[in-house]
Amino acid sequence: MEEFLTLKDHVYNYIAEQISGGSLVPGKKINENSISEKLNISRTPVREALIQLASEGLLENVPRKGFIIKHLNVEEAKEIYLIIGLMDGVAVSLACPFITEQAVKDMEFYVKSMDLAIETANFTMYHKLHEDFHNVYLALCPNKNLVNLLIQLKKKFLRRSYVAEPQSDMKDILFATNEEHREIIRLIQAGDTADLEK
Repeated sequence: MEEFLTLKDHVYNYIAEQISGGSLVPGKKINENSISEKLNISRTPVREALIQLASEGLLENVPRKGFIIKHLNVEEAKEIYLIIGLMDGVAVSLACPFITEQAVKDMEFYVKSMDLAIETANFTMYHKLHEDFHNVYLALCPNKNLVNLLIQLKKKFLRRSYVAEPQSDMKDILFATNEEHREIIRLIQAGDTADLEK
């Protein structure tokens, strides 16, 4: 059964996607009026969504200025990346007994597609496929609280770090990341939950 989304949830997802896609960038003020006009809704759910995004650390509520998209400094990014890695390892390890042959095939498809996206420097497509890859096992993880925390942390990370890197460096980084995806599949097939958690 699909979860019922409130208006606030729709606005929340819309703003998070705009940040993720690079339409809204760090340091920029979010225009509440333009969002409510674009989505054809009142300002109340927009404000509620902005308050939630601020409480999760994605936005900053600046007095007399409104909501600004927060910059993620290098130290904070490293800390979040470490936590995401550890939590993701536990999530895939818990999901392992529930991962079917079809799920593995889906993950292999995403890995091959990511290679193609990196090769053609289509980083938007890579980001989407990367999410799809991880969602295969996150959907099967029995610990839903862990999955929700992980999704919340990943939203902080989004795709903001991709833009600053030179294209050749970015390709090398993403190819190395995709090798890690192949290793995840290998460990799942081997049933090696101890190594998945590392």
